[in-house]
Amino acid sequence: MPRIVHFEINCDDPERASKFYRDVFGWKIDKWPGPMDYWLADTGPKEQPGINGGLMRRDKPGAGTWNTVAVESLDDYLKKVTAGGGKQISPTESIPGVGLFAYCTDTEGNVFGLLQSDRNAK
Repeated sequence: MPRIVHFEINCDDPERASKFYRDVFGWKIDKWPGPMDYWLADTGPKEQPGINGGLMRRDKPGAGTWNTVAVESLDDYLKKVTAGGGKQISPTESIPGVGLFAYCTDTEGNVFGLLQSDRNAK
C-alpha cells in the first residue's frame, strides 16, 4: 500500500520559515545542494514514527503543505489518478539521486506528489 513519505511546506521566505521550524520544533533544516532552491527538513530520529520533508519557495498563491506518496510505478499511478478523477499538474521529472516525480491534484483540487524512488540511489 503506497504511503506518505515526504511533506513540502510552501513558503514566501524559506529562510525565515526554516528559522521558525528550527526554533519551535528543533528540526534540522539545511539547504539542499541540488538543482533547485530547496531546504530539507529532518524532523527527528529514524527510529521514531514520522516523516521528513522540505521547504520550498511558494510559486502559486495560496499553496500550502503538500504530501508525497511513494509508489512502485509512477506511470501506473498517474493512470490511476486520472482514472479516479484527479489530474497530473506538472510534467514528470527526474530528480537526480531521488527518482521520478510528478505533482497531481485529487478530485477536490488538493495537491500531492507521487515519487517512484531511484532504486540505485544511496
